[in-house]
Amino acid sequence: MLDSLSDKLQSIFSGLRSKGRLTEEDINSAMREIRMALLEADVNFKVVKQFIKTTKERCLDAEILDSLTPGQNVVKVVLEELTVLLGGEDSELKLSSRIPNVIMLVGLQGSGKTTAAAKLAYLLKKQNHNPLLVACDVYRPAAADQLQTLGEEIGVRVYRGEGKDPVKIAKEGVRDAVDSLRDVVIIDTAGRLHVDEEMMDEAKNIRDAVNPDEILMVVDAMTGQDVVNVASAFAEQVDFDGVIMSKMDGDARGGGALSIKQVTGKPIKFISMGEKPDSLEEFHPDRMAKRILGMGDVVSLIEAASQIHAEELEAEETERMLRADLNLNDFLTINKQVRKIGGVQKLVAALPGGDKALKEGTVNENALDDMEVIINSMTKEERERPQVLNGSRRARVAAGAGVSVTQVNQMMKRYNDTRKMMKQVMAQQELDAVSRKGKKGKKKRKRRGGIPGMGGLGMGDLKRLQEMIDQ
Repeated sequence: MLDSLSDKLQSIFSGLRSKGRLTEEDINSAMREIRMALLEADVNFKVVKQFIKTTKERCLDAEILDSLTPGQNVVKVVLEELTVLLGGEDSELKLSSRIPNVIMLVGLQGSGKTTAAAKLAYLLKKQNHNPLLVACDVYRPAAADQLQTLGEEIGVRVYRGEGKDPVKIAKEGVRDAVDSLRDVVIIDTAGRLHVDEEMMDEAKNIRDAVNPDEILMVVDAMTGQDVVNVASAFAEQVDFDGVIMSKMDGDARGGGALSIKQVTGKPIKFISMGEKPDSLEEFHPDRMAKRILGMGDVVSLIEAASQIHAEELEAEETERMLRADLNLNDFLTINKQVRKIGGVQKLVAALPGGDKALKEGTVNENALDDMEVIINSMTKEERERPQVLNGSRRARVAAGAGVSVTQVNQMMKRYNDTRKMMKQVMAQQELDAVSRKGKKGKKKRKRRGGIPGMGGLGMGDLKRLQEMIDQ
């Protein structure tokens, strides 16, 4: 999604960065190109007009044009304005203190409401909630069956009720949640092929009957500017609290995602980037802006890694990770953790320029498989003491793994580079601890394992890495 826009903006900024000085005409030319790129991505023309006006005024400031790195400063301005365009600050799901919390999903037929309901239930379940799905779409054939199947897949109970009265089913579903001690109810309502009075009246009646804590509208990111028109109609009639943008992994222009907050005043709260239950993600305007401008999204990668529990590591492995004294068994563990956060593709996509590398086909998607085969072809001693891997041993390992000696050498170089990097990070952590101790007295520093599977790296370490990249 938005790949074409991202490519065009990165090309524009590449030209700006190559110039030592920028003139007013350079800025005007860049703004014209950005305007065309946004319009071609199907961003609402009024939104584009205001965005260009604000961005241009900031870029023509003397401090920008006369700075030592004017091109980089222009990119920074565009990043900040694009973040504002996408919503500015994060808008989290707001759950009240009452039990159960009620979340109601609305939207057109085909927007992905039922799938989004199941994905949201899966996300809340991972956050230690106990959700109940309620099937209130009594019109679409097999809608309740679809929700039932999805619920069984993720281990979340579905309340279907009886009859054809969606308001009654919604009320009964909430009562069932109270009886079964569920703390969150997610109501999947019916949609229509287009906005009509009957659909709006039904949505309002369900809303009034169950008094939801949050009303989320599900919109299909692939429907272009019509997303904004539909969202505006729902905002006027139902007054929803936020948006779930589905099908963000599609290949359409997707400018609706850049328009919806500015036109409707309603924030995007979640985006769906795939078909799997775990593909629903909280929406972060700043991170999306960085992805669009080719700056990567290391922080999201960190958070995905943080969800892997430290208990998966044995005590001995954890201690070696803390000392950054990795052997090849530990390296194999790290590779498995990378798989759990989405594999090589997700890892590379989160890095600056990663999307471009994936599109150019320069990323070896089978890298983890190759590493595992090579390591598994070694003896126990070789995995625990990699320093014994001389030339003859590497030749034997290569033959056993069905690869060349060069591939074994490359894998060993990656292992040694990773080990060296981790030692540097851990050494910096020790220096930081000494510095903090000097400032705050004799307070002892707790030893921390960092992010599981990331060899002792903590959130702060990789956030600093992202900050270094951004600079």
